[in-house]
This record gives sequence, structure tokens and C-alpha cells, in this order.
Amino acid sequence: MSNSIAPVPPRRILCALALLAVLGALLGTGLTSRSAGDLQSQIAATRSAADSLKQQIAGDSQQIATTRNGIAGAQARLTAIQAKLDQRVAQLKAVQASLLAARDHLVQLENRLHLATEALAANLVAGYEGSQPNLTTVILNSHGFTDLLDQMSFMERIAHQNADIVGITRAARAEVARQATHLADLEARDRVLTNEVLAQRNQVAALRAALVRQQMSELSSRARATHRYDSLNAQLSHLQARLNAIEAAAAAAAARAATTGNANVGGIAVNTGGMVQPPAGAPEAIRQVIAAGNAIATLPYIWGGGHGSFHASGYDCSGSVSYALAAAGLISSPMVSGDFESYGDPGPGRWITIYANAGHVWMDVAGWRFDTVALSYGGTRWSQGGGEFSGFVVRHPPGL
Repeated sequence: MSNSIAPVPPRRILCALALLAVLGALLGTGLTSRSAGDLQSQIAATRSAADSLKQQIAGDSQQIATTRNGIAGAQARLTAIQAKLDQRVAQLKAVQASLLAARDHLVQLENRLHLATEALAANLVAGYEGSQPNLTTVILNSHGFTDLLDQMSFMERIAHQNADIVGITRAARAEVARQATHLADLEARDRVLTNEVLAQRNQVAALRAALVRQQMSELSSRARATHRYDSLNAQLSHLQARLNAIEAAAAAAAARAATTGNANVGGIAVNTGGMVQPPAGAPEAIRQVIAAGNAIATLPYIWGGGHGSFHASGYDCSGSVSYALAAAGLISSPMVSGDFESYGDPGPGRWITIYANAGHVWMDVAGWRFDTVALSYGGTRWSQGGGEFSGFVVRHPPGL
């Protein structure tokens, strides 16, 4: 079908008129395999949904692998953090040990300072109360020079003792002050290290929890997609089995027609030889194209048929080719004949070759010609041999 509206070729009008009587009987009996076309559409839609889920599962698996790599990297970081944490704990224990030792030393210094202070106070009190002699009383009360020397020596020892006590007291006070400052520094460092240890532990716990939650979410998402994918595959198998049964029935009818030449359906003689079977080893796409071609093979030629919707009571040339290709997912919407001049890849294909120009399109599928022109000869779009080649662009679906 071209983009412009052109008069219907006379041979196609004759073909359409000749097939009107047969069409009524075929639509009533199901030999046109419209159910097969519906199944092909359902199979194509289900396969498309399954492919989308398969891509989602692959994406989820890739993301899980990425997360697993991230977990491995995070685990390496956690190991480094744990080593640093162990160092902090060791430092903390050493600081705490130093802190205890400093506190014990401070207690000792305080006790020493207390004793020195008491001794100094006692000496001062004794000196002021007169229990110890001064220089004048020693000279006046001494009995001879020897006694005077003894008294003077005693006073000198008392003075040295007091000076020692004062020195000890001062040193003890200074040491107490230094030790108190050192103790304050240790306590401050203790608090800093303790806070660092707690912060590191909190970071480790938060990171581990986040990684576990992410991994659980990704695994759950892939599991749900896998479940839906398995369900669609089961549905697809069921639809394919129904389609295979329809194709088998069509093959049996074709075999009977080959023997008798005609089959009697509802009292009307119809030619059931319009159904073909895919060759052994044909790809699934070829099986689907042939099954879809069988579904509309004997329907009449209708200008514009199959372009408003894939499901119609008759099809023109481009509508017929579009319907068969769409069943295998090779196109997504009906195309006019001129569009097929740029469809797919250039040249003939291994399984499908399309011949198109602005006014007409037909194709060869696994050695069978699928062409609305053939309707005027055998009542079916399928035929062996023939076909127009001159002035046609030759294309084929990619890979076929």
C-alpha cells in the first residue's frame, strides 16, 4: 500500500469478489486461524514483557554485583578502620594506665607534703614558744667553752632541719602542681581518645547496617522480577502449545486437501491448501511469520485493510506483510508499501526477502511466496514461484 490513495487494480477487485462467498464460511469455521493470529499477538506481547523482565533481572544482577564489589571495598575500609580502632584502644589503655599511676603518685606527694607541713609547723611552734634556746640564752647559760660549742652545734642542726623541711615542702608543692597539670592533660587526652573510639565504632556499625539493607533490597527486587519472569515463561509455553495445536490442525487439513483437492465445510467447498508449514530447523521467528500468514492467507484483499488495526476482515498487500512480520515482533506497527523500501537490511535474506516499491509489496518466506496477487490464482496468499521482481527494492529483516 502506498501513502497516496490509488484506484484498486481490476484484478484485485475480481479477486476480492471471488473470495467474498468463501470468506463467510471460513470466518464461521475457524479455518482462517484468526485464533492463531490472536495467539501470535499474545505470544509477541508476552515475549516482549519477558524480555523486559529479563533485562531488568540482568540489570538487578549487575547492580548486585556492583554492590557486592562495594561491600568488598567497604569491608577493606572496615578492616582498616578496625585496625585504627585497635590502635586507639591500645592508646586508651596506655593513657588510662598512666592516669592511674599519676593519681597514685599524686597521692604520695600529697601525703609527703602533708607530713612536711606538719613537721615545719611543729618546729615553728616550738621555736616561738621558747622550747628551743636562742643564741643569747645559749651563751649565758653555757658552762664553759665546750658546752657553748655543743649548744651552738645543736642550734645549727635545728636551723638546717627547718631549712630542709621548708625546701621539701616547697618541692613537694611544686611537684604536686606539676603532677596535677599532667593529670589534667591525661584526663583530657583520655576523653578525646574515648570519643574517637566511640565515633569509629558508630561509623562501623552504620556502614555495615547500610550495606546489609542495600543488599537485601536488591536481592528482593531481583527475586520479584525472577518470579514474574518465570510466570511469563509458563504463560508463553502455554500459548505456544495452543498455537502448535492450531498449526497441527491446519497441517492435517492441508494434508486432507492434498488428497481430495477440496474440503467440505458447512456444505461449502473451500480450498484448504492455503496453509503452509515451516521447514524443519526454521527459526522461531519464521514459524511465527508463517503461522500469521496462514491466519490471513485466504482472507480477501481490502484496500487499506490491516492499517487501522492489525485485526481486520481483509488486508491489502502492505497490510498482509505487516501482519505477518508483526507476529514475530519484526515490526511494531503497520507499514505502507513505500516504507518497506527502506526497511531492514538491503538485499535478499536467508529466510525472508521483501520486494517493495511505492505501489506494491510482497515477500518470500522460506521459499514460499506471500503475495496478495496470488489470491486471484489459488485463493490464498501463499504460492510457489512467480512474483514481480522488476522495479522492486529488495530488503530483508536483520538476521533473517
